[in-house]
Amino acid sequence: MTTSRYTIRPLDESTWDAFAALVEANGGIFGGCWCMGFHPDEDTHLEAPEPNRERKRDRVRAGTAHAALVFDGDECVGWCQFGAPDEVPRIKNRREYEKELVDLPDWRIACNFVGKGHRRQGVATAALAGAVELIAELGGGRVEGYPEPADAVPAGFLFHGALSTFEKAGFTKDRMIGKHRWVVTRTVAPNL
Repeated sequence: MTTSRYTIRPLDESTWDAFAALVEANGGIFGGCWCMGFHPDEDTHLEAPEPNRERKRDRVRAGTAHAALVFDGDECVGWCQFGAPDEVPRIKNRREYEKELVDLPDWRIACNFVGKGHRRQGVATAALAGAVELIAELGGGRVEGYPEPADAVPAGFLFHGALSTFEKAGFTKDRMIGKHRWVVTRTVAPNL
C-alpha cells in the first residue's frame, strides 16, 4: 500500500531490521517496551540485555505480532500495531472496558507510534490506514481502538493514538473507559 508520501509494509522478518532501527533510534520506545506492552506477559529471554526486543522478534517469527509499518523511502518512521484480542489482550483501563463489554472485537488497534523527527507529518494517519488495509487483507471484521483526544494527553503519551485520527479514518465512538480514553469501532470489509 502506498499513500501520497509513504509506503506501508507489514511487520515481518523482511521488515524486522527497519522496525528495529526505528525502535532503537527512539530509545526502545517507552523505556524499552519494544511495543510488547499490549502482548501477553512472557517469561522468556529474561537473561537477555533487551528481553523485550527478543520477545518481539520471537513473535514476528511466529506470526503473532502484527503492525503496519510506515516507510519514507527505505526508512521506517512509524507503525500501528494491531492484533486479535488474544494477541494484544493488555489494553489500558481494562476494568472499565470489561464493565460494558458485550462481545470482543475481531481486531484491536493497540499502539500507534511515530518516530522522533517525523511527528505531525501524517505518519500516524498513514499507519492507521495501513493497519485497516492489512486487517481487510486478513479477513476484516469489527475493529476497536482506544484513543484519547490529542489536547487531553501530552503527545509523547498518545501510544493508543489520537481520537481525531481514528474519527477521520471512519471509526465511531462507542463508550468512554477512562478519564479521556474512548473505545472506538469500525467494521472493516474483507479484501481477499
